[in-house]
Amino acid sequence: MRLIKGIPRLPVFADGCVLTIGNFDGVHLGHKAVIDKLAQRGKDLALPVAVMIFEPQPLEYFQRAKAPPRLTRLREKVARLAKLPVDDLIIVRFNKQFADYDAGRFIDEILVNKLKVKHLVIGDDFRFGKARQGDIQLLQEYGKKQGYKVEDTGSLQVSGQRVSSTLIRAALENGDLSVAEKLQGYPYCVCGRVIHGDKRGRAIGYPTANIRMARTNSPVSGVFAVTVTGINGQEFYGVANIGVRPTVGGDTVILEVHLFNFSQDIYGRQVTVHFRKKIRAERHFQSVDELIAQIKVDAAAAQTFFALQQ
Repeated sequence: MRLIKGIPRLPVFADGCVLTIGNFDGVHLGHKAVIDKLAQRGKDLALPVAVMIFEPQPLEYFQRAKAPPRLTRLREKVARLAKLPVDDLIIVRFNKQFADYDAGRFIDEILVNKLKVKHLVIGDDFRFGKARQGDIQLLQEYGKKQGYKVEDTGSLQVSGQRVSSTLIRAALENGDLSVAEKLQGYPYCVCGRVIHGDKRGRAIGYPTANIRMARTNSPVSGVFAVTVTGINGQEFYGVANIGVRPTVGGDTVILEVHLFNFSQDIYGRQVTVHFRKKIRAERHFQSVDELIAQIKVDAAAAQTFFALQQ
């Protein structure tokens, strides 16, 4: 998969492309269905399959810290899209200049002149251009004049529910990891680099790997049974806390993972934490001793969970 960063200054597809546009947050089963449909159109027309995403996501630009928490950061999103039948991923910087783009100008300059779109697969709720003036009807009107076709993505249903990033966030917020997994097609996970922390866990007998969170907020919070991959090709069991650590007066979201029967030095490693079961919500403890007692209970709960999975 080729990465195209920004709107290309010159046309990049000699004969055009088939395209879909969206956030693709979580790269869930609904997104996969859209890309599979797009790939079939690409095969029919003998054209490359292109996906356009935005960084930051539009709501992050407009709402800042109040934007919905991401399911996947950019690195994770790119990695998951690379596993699908996508030839080109166009990553557009969403800034004031782009937000002020007139909808008609976006179609003429970008879709038609720069990308030479021949077939567009887009959701019926897609909005674009300044003041969200563009929609699927406008795209269809321009398509009749400019010679490209527009197709609705449709919606994928799983267990009677329309698959969406919003529904997945709601499931994660409720601690229902099994529902989130059914909608995403894989367990919810966080990728990040192991960094040095304040070493509090080591001092109380539960050393943790601190994972850099490249996001301002998180769709999950609390204590979880987790598995970790990215270390010597192995999978390790553990217990993790993700939140602001109210007992020690924290105010920034941190992911801390205690791995069972583990003593390797993994500082600087890029790892993936897979969330398997929620044990409890994050809460404030009156003393360090009370916190230590609860950590023992949490670790035992996680180990029991994994023992039952054997």
